[in-house]
Amino acid sequence: MNHSFDLLTNRRGTTALKWQVKEKELPMWVADMDFPAAPGIQNAINQRAAQGVFGYTALPREWKEAYVDWWKNRHHFAMEEEWLLFCNGIVPAISSIIRKLTTTGEKILIQSPVYHMFYHCIENNGRLVEECPLDYDGKEYVINWETLEASLADPQTSMMILCNPHNPIGKIWDKETLKRLGELCARYHVLVISDEIHCDLTDPEKEYIPFASVSEQCKENVIICLAPTKTFNIAGLQTAAVAVPDPVLRHKVKTAMHN
Repeated sequence: MNHSFDLLTNRRGTTALKWQVKEKELPMWVADMDFPAAPGIQNAINQRAAQGVFGYTALPREWKEAYVDWWKNRHHFAMEEEWLLFCNGIVPAISSIIRKLTTTGEKILIQSPVYHMFYHCIENNGRLVEECPLDYDGKEYVINWETLEASLADPQTSMMILCNPHNPIGKIWDKETLKRLGELCARYHVLVISDEIHCDLTDPEKEYIPFASVSEQCKENVIICLAPTKTFNIAGLQTAAVAVPDPVLRHKVKTAMHN
């Protein structure tokens, strides 16, 4: 499929969040691209809009099949349809999960520098940010394992938000790192929320590793946040998914997001 990534689109005056800036000011603060969505996406939206009725809509099985097929073909990970729950965005999903699965005053670990909304999701729900900064060795950011384990070992730390790949440093965590991280979280009874929204935005020949694919231990202790919005530049459509392999944990998450 041919698609022009060089076609300039003037989005000023369209209420585009990115372009609520002064004239001649270049906004570079949000992951929002300025070329049109793929023709297939545009055609599907146009066909649906042509019906002219926008009532309540049931979730079709094709929605789950799309996620399962994409992760199988692109990321070599066998996701199951039962794991998937619809949500209208990863940030509201994370907030709902925090409210359901942690209590006021508990600590939630994040690895800075990281997406700023993680802080808001934690603090706005009355939880405490357990900031565990990544070390910079002059070439790349790396995990300080001593600091990380100390934070996870704190009995007040009950959850970790993992960013995989990590935004904004652009790091794809390798299998060994994810496995070690998963082992530590399991050891100290810390639940992992893995935000994997940027999984398809990698260099050619580079591939991200789903946290749940690393080990059974990781799969049983994770809530995975997924969305096509960054990959296909459709953030305004407000669509995302949460995948939860463990059935008991999935029930709790489903309840959290449907309240």
